[in-house]
Amino acid sequence: MQPVNDLKIRTKKFALNIIKLVKSMPEDRIGRVMGNQILRSGTSVAANYRSACKARSKADFISKITIVEEEADETTLWLELIMESETLDNDLTKTLHKEANELTAIFTSSGKTAKENNAKKK
Repeated sequence: MQPVNDLKIRTKKFALNIIKLVKSMPEDRIGRVMGNQILRSGTSVAANYRSACKARSKADFISKITIVEEEADETTLWLELIMESETLDNDLTKTLHKEANELTAIFTSSGKTAKENNAKKK
């Protein structure tokens, strides 16, 4: 597992790259709609991860890290739709897709571990 600060930096960089991606989206209806959706979910990963780091309890952390996992997974879907619809298919999109998959796996694992540890304490 990566240290908290590394993941804060990584998720912030991910959010900034999502912003760059959205800036390069076509200015048509599809580009705007998909751009708005991925902007929300992609930047939400960083914001919600920071919130999870400030959790007041193990249960609060589990709840918040689950949101981070969901947002990362949703971002993966939007990236797939952007590429498969041929709205935008470039190196940045492919790199972000790989990163979204990795972040989803990290937060899924983190949530699972937290749930297991929480269950052991009860």
